Amino acid sequence: MATSEGTTRVATRNEPLRCAILISGSGSGMQAMLEHQQNPNCTHITTVVVSNKSGVKGIERAANFDTPTVVVETSLDLIGDERRIAHELEIEQVLFDHEVELVILSGYMRLLSPQFVERWEGKIINIHPSLLPDFPGAHAHRDAIASGVDKSGCTVHYVDAGMDTGQIIAQCEVEVLPEDTEETLASRVKHFEHILYPLVVDAIASGDFSNLNCD
Repeated sequence: MATSEGTTRVATRNEPLRCAILISGSGSGMQAMLEHQQNPNCTHITTVVVSNKSGVKGIERAANFDTPTVVVETSLDLIGDERRIAHELEIEQVLFDHEVELVILSGYMRLLSPQFVERWEGKIINIHPSLLPDFPGAHAHRDAIASGVDKSGCTVHYVDAGMDTGQIIAQCEVEVLPEDTEETLASRVKHFEHILYPLVVDAIASGDFSNLNCD
């Protein structure tokens, strides 16, 4: 397990770190984060959930926690880089409006532009379902099983301009069983994702990375 310090301020219970969670789908990881933030000793809060898709389950889940949700879909009137830039500027305005200090990607299925990442350097994190740098990309469980490895897991990392290449903050290992399918491995890894991700945000908010343990 690796650790690293970012560029956010040290938060307190009275002045918690203000987070945004970006989603594209069911929001199960987002729900785990919101549940964790119900702890009165938690030093971070989610001030807004941003979805790039309307009608997804994550929007309903956020509403159950009375968390503001904004849907920012890509424009059908623009194409290519122009569409991407306009979409990210709209998201960024939401982040500014909600005074966001840390951006948490949770099942967010769009690759952020280098320009956006540069503006938020050290303040965007992601969780990936493998032990990076092994098996980046969208098919981590399939690739892990196909490779014959006996360990996989999940990784929380800072986001850079590459595909799952940012500096690693923390990892949890999960055994890969001979009978595993993509679905069974994904289910076991997801359990630890929901433990590790909130702990990493705790560490970022407190500035203390010494207690990152997902056992």
